Amino acid sequence: MMASDLPHSPDNPLIIQGGMGIAVSNWVLARAVSMSGQLGVVSGTAIDTVFVRRLQDGDAGGHVRAAIAEFPIAGVGESVLHRYFLPRGRPAGAPYKMLPMQKQVTSLARQQLIMLASFVEVWLAKRGHSRPVGINLLTKVQMPNLATLYGAMLAGIDFVLMGAGIPREIPGVLDAFAEHRPASLKLDVAGLAPGEVENLTFDPRQHVARDLAPLVRPRFLAIVSAHSLATTLARKANGRVDGFIIEGPTAGGHNAPPRGELSLNSLGEPIYSDRDVVDLEKVRELGLPFWMAGGMGSPDGLRTALAAGAAGIQVGTLFAYCDESGLAADIKARVLDGVRADAVRILTDPRASPTGYPFKVVDVDGLDSQNEERERICDLGYLRTPYRTATGKLGYRCPAEPVDAYVAKGGDFADTVGRRCLCNGLAANIGQPQRRLSGEEKPLVTSGDDLVSLGGFLAGRERYSSSDVIEYLLSGIVATVAAGPA
Repeated sequence: MMASDLPHSPDNPLIIQGGMGIAVSNWVLARAVSMSGQLGVVSGTAIDTVFVRRLQDGDAGGHVRAAIAEFPIAGVGESVLHRYFLPRGRPAGAPYKMLPMQKQVTSLARQQLIMLASFVEVWLAKRGHSRPVGINLLTKVQMPNLATLYGAMLAGIDFVLMGAGIPREIPGVLDAFAEHRPASLKLDVAGLAPGEVENLTFDPRQHVARDLAPLVRPRFLAIVSAHSLATTLARKANGRVDGFIIEGPTAGGHNAPPRGELSLNSLGEPIYSDRDVVDLEKVRELGLPFWMAGGMGSPDGLRTALAAGAAGIQVGTLFAYCDESGLAADIKARVLDGVRADAVRILTDPRASPTGYPFKVVDVDGLDSQNEERERICDLGYLRTPYRTATGKLGYRCPAEPVDAYVAKGGDFADTVGRRCLCNGLAANIGQPQRRLSGEEKPLVTSGDDLVSLGGFLAGRERYSSSDVIEYLLSGIVATVAAGPA
C-alpha cells in the first residue's frame, strides 16, 4: 500500500506543513506539499518585503510577474513593477530598495502592495492543482495582517492559520472579507488611557468594485499552547473557529512563555513544566478537529497524535531543510552537516525576540547566530510596538533598535538587553540579506528541538524533498494499514 492510498480528507489532512517565516514556507514548498495530498502552507509574515526583493533580484523564471498579471485590481501590478522590478537584478553590492514601514493608517497604494504580495504567493502555491493551500500569519505582527488576509482571499486561500497571540477577532474578519465588507482589529498600543481603544481598519470597497462576487471564506485554525485558550476561542471568538493546532514548547520559531514565574536553566533557557502541557481531553470536548505540533515530526509522532484523537500533525523542521523550502541552500547544507556530525544545538532564547516570546535559535559551527555581534536596527518594522506619545499621537518603537533611540521614545532600557532584529535576520535566511555600510546582514536561523534528532532520517541522504518527508511521516501508518487489524 502506498501513502497516496491512505484515507484522508482535504478538510482534515494528516499532515500540515508548518508556516515558517520569513518565506521559508514559500509557494514552491506549499505547492509541492499540497500536490502530495497534504496541506501546504505559505508564510504571510513580511511577504511584502519578500515580494519586492524578488522583483529586485530579477524574478528568475518570471513566476512573480505571471501571478501579478492575474491580480484583479487594475493598475496595481504595473505600478509596482515600474517601481521595484529590475530585469537584470541589483548591481553587485547594491542594497535593496526598502518599503515604507507600516503604521496604523497607511496609503491605499501601500495596502494594495501588501494585497498583491499575498495574492501572488497564494496564487503561485495554488497554480496547476485543485488541492487546498493555507497561509500562516502571526497575530503579534498586527499592522499588515488585514491587507494580507484580503489579498490571500482574492487568490482563493483555503485555510488561515494564526498563533503568536490571541486571534479572537480573525474569524469575524474572514466573514466580512468574504462579502467585501470592512473589518477592523484592536491595535495593541502602549500607554493608552483606561477605556481608550485604537483600531486597525481595512475596507475592501476602497479597492474593488462593489459588485464583485463573494469570496470563499477560508477555514480558520488557531495555533494555541493551552487548552484554556482553545476553549476561549471556540466560545468567544467573533466568528467560526474551524480547528486548532496544539503547539508545544519544542516547536521552532516563537514559543509561548512558560506558565507562572519565569525560571531559567543553566543555559539561560525557560523551564517548562507540567503546567505547560495541554489537556487534550479538554480540547477533544470542544468537538473541533485539532493537530499536534512541536516534536511530532516522525512516524511515531503521527501515530501518537492519531491515538490521542488528533486529526494529524503539523510539521515544520523537517520541511524547513527540504529541497523546496525557501532557506538558502548553503544554510541548509551547513545545518544538515551539523546534524550528521552531532554538532548542532538549539537554544530557546528568552531575550532574542523583540516580541518578548521565547525564540529558538540554531547554533552550529559556522552559523552561530546566538553569539554573533549584530547591528542594532529597525528598518523593516514588522515587530514595532505602537505607543501613545506625549503629544497624543502614535509613535513606534522596537527593543531591537538602537538603545538610545528606544529609550528616547519612552522605552525601558531593560527591554533592549539581548534583543536582535528578527526581521532582517530571517530575511537573510532566504538569501535576501540587506547590504549596509557595516556589511551584509547575517542569518538568524530557527528550528524546533527535533532538528538534533534528524540523523536517522538523514542516513544516506545528502539532500531530500518534501515528498521524502511526507513518505517518511506516513510510513508507520501505511505499514499499520497494510498489515490490517491485529
